[in-house]
Amino acid sequence: KKKCLIIERRNHIGGNCYDYIDDETKILMNMYGAHLFHTNSKRVYEFITRFGKWARWEHEVVGLIDSQICPIPPNITTVNMLCGADIKTVEEMDEWLAKTQVKYEEIKNGEQMAKSRVGPVLYEKIFKHYTYKQWKKYPEDLDKSVLARIPCRNNFDTRYFGDKYQVLPKEGYTKFFEHLLDHQLLDVHLNTDFFKLKGNIPKGKLIIYTGPVDSYFADQGFESLEYRSINFHIERYQNYGFYQPNSVVNYPGKEVPFTRIVEYKHFLNQQTPHTVIVKETTTDKGDPYYPVLNERNMDLFKKYKKLSDEEKDVHFVGRLANYKYFNMDQAILNALEYFDEQFTSKKDLKKEEYTFVSDSV
Repeated sequence: KKKCLIIERRNHIGGNCYDYIDDETKILMNMYGAHLFHTNSKRVYEFITRFGKWARWEHEVVGLIDSQICPIPPNITTVNMLCGADIKTVEEMDEWLAKTQVKYEEIKNGEQMAKSRVGPVLYEKIFKHYTYKQWKKYPEDLDKSVLARIPCRNNFDTRYFGDKYQVLPKEGYTKFFEHLLDHQLLDVHLNTDFFKLKGNIPKGKLIIYTGPVDSYFADQGFESLEYRSINFHIERYQNYGFYQPNSVVNYPGKEVPFTRIVEYKHFLNQQTPHTVIVKETTTDKGDPYYPVLNERNMDLFKKYKKLSDEEKDVHFVGRLANYKYFNMDQAILNALEYFDEQFTSKKDLKKEEYTFVSDSV
């Protein structure tokens, strides 16, 4: 057994999952955007439940489209509302999708991928401008993988996810991380810049690096990778009840600059007379959240990947270090399986296979 030093640049644990009690409203809210845990992985679920109690929570999202509140992901109700249809059954929905989906010999970009899944009308109304607000690029300028998992229900299901396990931590994510880090061999240092300590780390010491890979190799002369960040605009309302009908309301159109409004008191049915909402707008500046997967960045990452593979005694793990979008459950499973491969006798253990559901719509 060896001691492990955890270095965190921010003044808190938990990364982007960090949550806190708002002083004015006493509402539990996330600092970096709503985080809804969902997974089909029994291994991941069993891991997280070792470090706290979780409550079943089936997340639902609606969007304000054509002055109507519509279910998102689109389902039969959404199609009837936005496309003037009168679909009543799964069979009728399947038939409608088959007729409206655009067929391509080869899908080359995000726009073609989206139209091949939902057709041109839903693409225009739900995904085109929302994608631009999210990425500052229209789907035609993004890799097809970015929109490869956009869901479209063929029934009346209003849930955002279909995973077997859909939960929220009863005490919040910060408490979960406190339990996770409560070990005598772990030493956590906050407000600490890894790069200021890097030169003092003795050779041969094992490093697990989870920051941006281009920051690690900033002295190599390559261009920087492109990321998107988020600005959070907080508004508080005293003795207001609820601001909106759902925890999350998306705004896919060009009419407003923000992508969505999150009202946190909905989550876990928090009881308070006040409310707080957060409007989210994406930006090129700020902490890196999302890798921008287009041809330029993916080709550039290959250069960084070559450098990281050659770096001795350093393991590059996680979303930023691999320039890849991970859901929370993917990040956990990736870490568990990486540990199996690199640090245990389970190197040949078969990896778990199941379908991940995208968070990024």
